[in-house]
Amino acid sequence: MKFSMLPQVFAQMFKKPFTNKFPAKYTPPSTTKFLEAVGAGKAKLIPPIETPEGFRGKIQFDKDKCIGCNLCIKVCPSGAIESKPEEKKIKIYLARCTFCSQCNDVCPVNCLSMSNEFLLADADKYSKDLIVE
Repeated sequence: MKFSMLPQVFAQMFKKPFTNKFPAKYTPPSTTKFLEAVGAGKAKLIPPIETPEGFRGKIQFDKDKCIGCNLCIKVCPSGAIESKPEEKKIKIYLARCTFCSQCNDVCPVNCLSMSNEFLLADADKYSKDLIVE
């Protein structure tokens, strides 16, 4: 029975996916109606759980503190940090980042830090939301 799965494979090829695309612009109508009900006071949202101490979320960059030493670029294992030599600053691509926090540890002026923000999904890996400058 080498080909016993073949009918199921062909059937799956023509079915719609069961999941929704994540970013809010793809929100299904049922969710949109729920959010309208919350806005009208007819429904209530459950508050989110707080992130734990030391959580490694989206990287924050204080541009004014940065001295342009580029040590963060040297220690980044994923190559997510790029130099902007004309400004002596950096650019971080969050789509490449592994959130290891090595750049934060090596920074001599502490211009890099980890935030509690973790909802970083986007359809375009080069969108403004996924680049920290």
